[in-house]
Amino acid sequence: MVTIESTAEVAAKVYETMERNLAIVRRRLGRPLTLADKVLLGHLDDPEHQDMEPGKSYLMLRPDRVVLQDVLGQTAMLQFMQTRRQAVAVATTIHCDHLIQARVEGSADLRESLAENQEVYEFLRSAAAKYGAGFWGPGAGIIHQVVLEQYAFPGALIIGTDSHTPNAGGLGACAVGVGGADAVEVMAGLPWEVLYPRHIAVYLTGKLSGWTAPKDVILYVAGQLTVSGGTNSIVEYIGPGARTISATGKATITNMGAELGATTSMFPADERMATYLRATGRGDVVPAATRYPHLLAPDKEVEDSPEKYYDRVVRLDLSALEPYVVGPHSPDRARPIGKLAAEVSDKANGFLDKISTALIGSCTNSSYEDMSRAADIAEQAKAHGLKTATPFLVTPGSEQVRATIERDGQMQSLKDINGVVLANACGPCIGQWRRSTDEAAVPNTIVTSYNRNFPRRNDGQPTTMNFIGSPEVVTAFALAGRLSFNPITDTLTGARGSGEELRSRPAGLRRPARRWQRHHAEGRSAERAAAADGALACLGRPGLQGHARAPEDQGQDHDRSHLARRKLASLPGPPRQVQRQHVHGRDQCLHGRSGQG
Repeated sequence: MVTIESTAEVAAKVYETMERNLAIVRRRLGRPLTLADKVLLGHLDDPEHQDMEPGKSYLMLRPDRVVLQDVLGQTAMLQFMQTRRQAVAVATTIHCDHLIQARVEGSADLRESLAENQEVYEFLRSAAAKYGAGFWGPGAGIIHQVVLEQYAFPGALIIGTDSHTPNAGGLGACAVGVGGADAVEVMAGLPWEVLYPRHIAVYLTGKLSGWTAPKDVILYVAGQLTVSGGTNSIVEYIGPGARTISATGKATITNMGAELGATTSMFPADERMATYLRATGRGDVVPAATRYPHLLAPDKEVEDSPEKYYDRVVRLDLSALEPYVVGPHSPDRARPIGKLAAEVSDKANGFLDKISTALIGSCTNSSYEDMSRAADIAEQAKAHGLKTATPFLVTPGSEQVRATIERDGQMQSLKDINGVVLANACGPCIGQWRRSTDEAAVPNTIVTSYNRNFPRRNDGQPTTMNFIGSPEVVTAFALAGRLSFNPITDTLTGARGSGEELRSRPAGLRRPARRWQRHHAEGRSAERAAAADGALACLGRPGLQGHARAPEDQGQDHDRSHLARRKLASLPGPPRQVQRQHVHGRDQCLHGRSGQG
């Protein structure tokens, strides 16, 4: 049975394989290697005989992990059953995040999803238990945020049935979105075939400051490369500026690399990633990565002279970067926020100044850091007696993030300015938004911190224009209620009737000062023997072994947590006896196999 967790032993084995393979690759190629070269070619199935010509050769690779969401995960598991294998060949997890529709607010929406999609969740849960895959139930979080928190590590090769799988590149993984058939082949033990991508570098210098956020890096790059400029290429973010960006900030950038058409996007391993791994309870992986730094960054010659080794190089000084806004209808229609008001006033563009809804979160921007910076803007508004001038929807990326920002106060800050917290799911970002027809059927403007904005993407209506910015800029837009507002230069009318200025530097912690809030149990998941009848047991129930309960001062279970737990616990057990289970997070992550193998 494969190990589902990304343990230190798993990481060490990956690095040992990469070391052996790259020794052969270097002998054959005789040139310095980029980061993408090292991770991809380090996972070759047959490095001695593999053709290796970028843009022409098809590589046969051995991924370390497969991740499935609950839409394509259904067909993937059905196809996997046809292989007649008794268990998955590589670490595989299923994440229930796509089927929860945003309607009212998180608790009610989750309740309705559990009722409407019970058959799907039952099938995925039992299939995961039977074939040795992991299962993250509805409400546990968006697939990409959970993978970042739980599984990704520098140098890992991950494939997932979702185009924004590259989010894990924020932790130095080579993570690629694929079709279901590709995923099933790897789950069945076959190598993954992919065109050897070309190489693009974004060379970063300086440091972000003021209102500028990691989101602005990818919005700027989208404007430079366009929505097709990264096709069949891997984008690497290198240079001294890359090492100044937090791991979750890096993940925002690599997540939206999908909008460039790129195969994936990556950052070299650095101390920011090590800090995030420790903060999310995976510090044991850090020593393994530290022993192999030469595998997890481009060769020195490559970073010193990138134009010699990459097909294209984009250079960006983070210190000079302004906040950007892109859209509508395409993420490469980019401009600094200071130029947006002029575009709005030009009637030829057809932009509507009034904002109908503002939305922050999604897999792209739902980290603790993102929510903290948005909450800082909310606190500034509260100090001036301000509330949002338009509906303001907030999507946490995972239960870990949601519970922690609830404990630490950021959620209350956002609610205090009329924010509505949705379920930990994809929701409006992928079009799972039951929006009033009165709002959506007429031309209207929405502002989001999401990743895509083509027509009909968010609410199914071609009349909706989506402009994308950072969470803090979108929060400022929500307070102003108009697209022409520039929080760097403009003021808002406060409760006292005077012009109130938002501070020039949104503040926000990159990670919580205390441990992450976890429902049911603190720390890593534990293995245990399941009950003989294979029934689903939940953390906190009598008889659970090997798991510590959450300390009293870490908060109590919440309604949504109990709701999802009761619903999933009521589902019948898998068709055959489950021998081993792991239990994760707010709901359940089951790693099991059938009693008959």
